[in-house]
Amino acid sequence: MSNYKHLYWIAFVAANGGLLFGLNMAGISGGINSIQNFFNLNDTALGIVVSSLIVGCLFGAFLAGYFIEKYGRKKVLIFTSILFAVSSIFCAFAQSFIFLVIFRFIGGIGVGIVSVLGPIYITEISPPKNRGILVSFHQFAIVTGILLAYIFNYFFINLANGWRYSLAIPFFFSVLFLILILNSLPESPRWLVAKGRKLEAFEILKKVHGSRVAKDEIETIENSLLTKTKKVSFKYIFKGKVRKIVLLGVILAIFQQIVGINAVINYAPIIFEKTGVNEDIALLQSILIGIVNFLATIIALHFIDSKGRKTLLIWGAIGMTLTLAYLSYGFHFNVTGIEILIAILLYIAFFAASFAPVLWVITSEMFSNHFRGVAMSFAITVSWLSTFIVVQFSPFILNHFGGSVLFGVFALCSFLALIFVKLWIPETKGKSLEEIEKELF
Repeated sequence: MSNYKHLYWIAFVAANGGLLFGLNMAGISGGINSIQNFFNLNDTALGIVVSSLIVGCLFGAFLAGYFIEKYGRKKVLIFTSILFAVSSIFCAFAQSFIFLVIFRFIGGIGVGIVSVLGPIYITEISPPKNRGILVSFHQFAIVTGILLAYIFNYFFINLANGWRYSLAIPFFFSVLFLILILNSLPESPRWLVAKGRKLEAFEILKKVHGSRVAKDEIETIENSLLTKTKKVSFKYIFKGKVRKIVLLGVILAIFQQIVGINAVINYAPIIFEKTGVNEDIALLQSILIGIVNFLATIIALHFIDSKGRKTLLIWGAIGMTLTLAYLSYGFHFNVTGIEILIAILLYIAFFAASFAPVLWVITSEMFSNHFRGVAMSFAITVSWLSTFIVVQFSPFILNHFGGSVLFGVFALCSFLALIFVKLWIPETKGKSLEEIEKELF
């Protein structure tokens, strides 16, 4: 296997955590009505079932930085694959509301960990010229998982207890993920160098980049670590210039969520039912969301290294602002049918080609090798907190104030995101991680 193929294979294996991310996030969407009826839940309790996974994500993302720095990237990925397997099989057999919430929370811990670890691992093993597309594999895997979840939901909709089958699907993919990790995934060379295991790191980089490049990269990593010997704590990322860089990443992570993407992903069938279509058609339209999400992410993979990260963010924010504003208008004036569907699909396309993949790339690039694990953990924890707020309260806003208010809030957030990106987010394409570190400091 050539160096090029080996690099892409490693990135593919690592990105499978993103596939499980997507399956777990969207797998419940097709069974929301069935779950609500089976457990006799009100809107608040239903929100708890859906958002319990998000709460788990908060804990997983928060703890990820500590565990991946102490135990390494590979061991934590192995642990995460086991969490996914346990969560999915117990959710599928849940006989009580509390039982379902507990094991969705456990699955959320796994999602939270891979949301931090996936981009970090791929960033640390990738050369600058390919890093954008390779880190975007993580997001591509997420949208693939979402699309698969919607397809499974549609086929299970008319089966008795079909929602249980939907929640069981991640079990099979998590077992496959575990096998791939054990057989194909090396440890992060940057983590190995930081732990004094230089020879192991060199052997991994030699297989991926070739001997000459590997030697130069080992020296670069060592030089980057020479002046940074102190153990990094959360206090460190709130000091001096580091604080500014981390703040930029955190705000970008918040904007990625408060533009409303997870409200649409989790509640797509309910949103479509509000426009007057029946449940089967609503699930079919949800599959269209998954397909557009998938295709638009391919566009991002194509342009992220050529056009740059910031350009994609700006055009994505413009598109989301316009489409969300139209959705607010459409729900206010009771527009139904194809117009609402097209607007939602365009919104999904703009998000999937911009904020969805670029957040993972640009934050993992901006944060220095020295504090990347802790900073990514913090930024994505805040992102999941934002997701929790959106997912928990969207059903209440939708049912009590209508889609016009819900999408109006998201449109305003998209406009603010546009201003933020234009003024404060740097361009990082084509630069080594060490070059980016020097420029930002």
